[in-house]
Amino acid sequence: MTNSSVIPDFVDRHQRLFVLTGAGCSTHSGIPDYRDAEGNWKRTQPVTFQAFMGNEATRQRYWARSLIGWQRFGRARPNDAHRALVRLEQMGKCEVLLTQNVDRLHQNAGSSGVIDLHGRLDTVRCMGCERKMLREDLQHELGRLNPGWLALDALDAPDGDAELDSVDFSSFKLPACAGCGGILKPDVVFFGETVPRERVDTALAHLGKADGMLIVGSSLMVYSGFRFVQAAARAGLPIAAINMGRTRADEVLTFKVDDRCETALAFLL
Repeated sequence: MTNSSVIPDFVDRHQRLFVLTGAGCSTHSGIPDYRDAEGNWKRTQPVTFQAFMGNEATRQRYWARSLIGWQRFGRARPNDAHRALVRLEQMGKCEVLLTQNVDRLHQNAGSSGVIDLHGRLDTVRCMGCERKMLREDLQHELGRLNPGWLALDALDAPDGDAELDSVDFSSFKLPACAGCGGILKPDVVFFGETVPRERVDTALAHLGKADGMLIVGSSLMVYSGFRFVQAAARAGLPIAAINMGRTRADEVLTFKVDDRCETALAFLL
């Protein structure tokens, strides 16, 4: 653990930072994170791609929880951590911002050089014909088909859904794709699903131009993000992290600051 005063010096000494962000960047915006200080799951693991695609009951449960959770998730706004990273880009010190988050809060804050590693929750994709629609439009359709469910209230969960337990989801009506009747799925990478290769290659190309790596609010327990730290370490890049609790990459970090993201990056504002 290192005092956060080292972060300004780290930023000052590097001109092309590869920035990787995770859930800790958005917790101050009201979006819960996934893991505790030891990197363990705080709640039931997210639905897998295989379960979502293979079981209608799983889809009913997912979209019912999403109907409740989206009412707040869709209104989330950027916090000072997002705004600080916009400033880093404006200073010309950000080679790319690779985010594991699906909330689009970096873009909403004003960052332009962003790669959404795991996709975006504000878009829905048909798994049959690839047709896309806005999540907000689907929210209206879900509400129209299931009016009684909108009155339910539950604690927010990290993926824009809600902690609905002991509820019978069998009556929940699912809309199909208006174009082909196919299964609708959020345009995000579920557990058990592969990140598109071109997305990974684009990020690695940016990493090849970077002179340092800054991790903001990620435990790196998911391999899809951890692989970039491995690549940075192999390339001999200095790697700094801001995260509350341990990370999967602790052994290869140059240093780590155990602090809130918006606090550690406040000097940029």
